[in-house]
Amino acid sequence: MEVDMSLVKWNSAANLFPTITNWMDDFFEDTFFEGIKPMVKGITIPAANITETNDAFRVEMAAPGFEKQEFKIEVKDGYLHISGEHKVEKTEKDAKFTRREFQFASFKRAFALPDNVDTEKIAANYDNGMLKLTLPKLTAEEPKDVRKITVN
Repeated sequence: MEVDMSLVKWNSAANLFPTITNWMDDFFEDTFFEGIKPMVKGITIPAANITETNDAFRVEMAAPGFEKQEFKIEVKDGYLHISGEHKVEKTEKDAKFTRREFQFASFKRAFALPDNVDTEKIAANYDNGMLKLTLPKLTAEEPKDVRKITVN
């Protein structure tokens, strides 16, 4: 039995009604404008690769610059929710000036889980900018021998 995991991208900046910013994003989506496309929203959603083996699903997400404690991973209402929030504040002081730089990155992703995922055994690992999750499958019960019953 082959089961696909559905992908749901979550974007807190999404609006129900189009705005000039949405229109510009759609207009600049063309690859001709790739080099001059403005970074209007500054929102990055990490790409995810999902593969399936006989015994598990594997999810890989590229999220460089994060620390493993900055991820939040939950299973809720049949969905796997993955989010991350990274903050950096850098201050340089000199006799003549003070420079402060801030960096903030966050994302949220949600994946619909198939019924055959063993949610109690999901494992996550973060190494070299890659978040890797293993979602083991439940072992299917072996079909019982068929027994015919005659009607009297």
